Amino acid sequence: MKIAVVGYPNVGKSSLVNRLTQSREAVVHERPGVTRDRKELETEWNGRRLTLIDTGGVDLDDRDALAVQVQDQARAALADADVALLVVDARGGLRPGDHEIADILRRGTLPVVVAANKIDSVRDLALAAEFHVLGFGDPIPVSAAQGLGTGDLLDQLTSLVPDADAGAADPDAEEPVRLAVIGRPNVGKSSLVNRFLGIDRVIVSPRAGTTRDAIDLPLRYGDRELILIDTAGLRRQAKVGESIEYYTALRSQRAAERADVALVVCDATEGVTTQDLRIGDLAMKSGCATALVLNKWDLASDADLEYERARVQQKLRLRPRVLTASALTGRHLARLLAESLALADRSRGRIPTPQLNNFLSELVAARQPPARQGHRLKLIFMAQTEESPPRFSIQVNSRSRVTRDYAYYLENRLRERYRLEGIPLVIDFVERNQRRPGPAREARSRRAGLRPAGREGSGGSEPTSDPDEVLA
Repeated sequence: MKIAVVGYPNVGKSSLVNRLTQSREAVVHERPGVTRDRKELETEWNGRRLTLIDTGGVDLDDRDALAVQVQDQARAALADADVALLVVDARGGLRPGDHEIADILRRGTLPVVVAANKIDSVRDLALAAEFHVLGFGDPIPVSAAQGLGTGDLLDQLTSLVPDADAGAADPDAEEPVRLAVIGRPNVGKSSLVNRFLGIDRVIVSPRAGTTRDAIDLPLRYGDRELILIDTAGLRRQAKVGESIEYYTALRSQRAAERADVALVVCDATEGVTTQDLRIGDLAMKSGCATALVLNKWDLASDADLEYERARVQQKLRLRPRVLTASALTGRHLARLLAESLALADRSRGRIPTPQLNNFLSELVAARQPPARQGHRLKLIFMAQTEESPPRFSIQVNSRSRVTRDYAYYLENRLRERYRLEGIPLVIDFVERNQRRPGPAREARSRRAGLRPAGREGSGGSEPTSDPDEVLA
């Protein structure tokens, strides 16, 4: 069952959603108007699954273009919901905006529950009585900050859930591919997401920094399920000047960490900037497969695609692909989705051991391994040990003879042969009589501040930016 959480600006809707879902997914700030797009978060109460739709504050007197889009998002949430949860500020008292929203809800067909928020102590309970005049029954006093009354609120909401909605998800269903769309502010991320979905699901504005939350959106492409994650723009650490932007950037980074694939969107009219490269490096360090997308390609008549690709190959060690697209015209959007699914499949896939050992033999024949003090490195056996991201183990006669240059050579040829461009991978060089470190041993090594055995020369992205300029 879906519950649309609506109300006037700054009444604590996002705080209440975070409290009910026991998360910090919704961005919360004392400044009104922080939430703009609608964001769905799931929770469970007494065996019943609930989906809360957090929405921006509705002030019908505000005719700013962005405010009107926020109001449209709230109406869309109500159209998609089974129940409306009207949140009011008990301390602030009844205001004209509450009456206006209540009038809209009365004209609809949804059952409405009123939550009188900001009742932080028993002494404040009487404040909820004022909201009886809205005509939706007894208001439920709650405190998003303290958690008071949230159990009663969830009881009321779950009482409206039909028994049929309490079923569990299909355990045999294929796990959807999580695709994060990340990048600098105002490069067209939300426009691209809307084009993928075929509807204006997220707010698009020429004003930079419109998106605040990382929003998960389901999408079906062919016979595959995806979860699109629209994110806030990422700027350099030195330019993040306020707490709202810091926390929205943090959510964008976490979106990359939980994604299978990241599309780093760049502005084709500006080319691949240094900040784009930093974001690409951040995505690959998060462990997800990555591709760069030159959006607004319809406007970049003078762009040199081969130059941009060569620059990315030089600057980013994982060598992600550089693709072109246009959210405005819809150019190459299907190709972006197809490439994202292919990246996810290659990251999750397993290469047969016989193929890897044939590859190893060809590699040695093409370029002999290095020798030290008259003794040559021997590559004896190769196998894949993990997926998502891929991890490989190569048995050698001596790890001390593995040079960084030869390890990079091996990694690059491996990417070329099996199309692993933009996919983080790890290569363990293990001596013939040395046991490859297991997860428990690696965890102990990390706690001790040591580098696990077998990781020297392994794949993974190296920093391409100054440590002082790491993203927020």
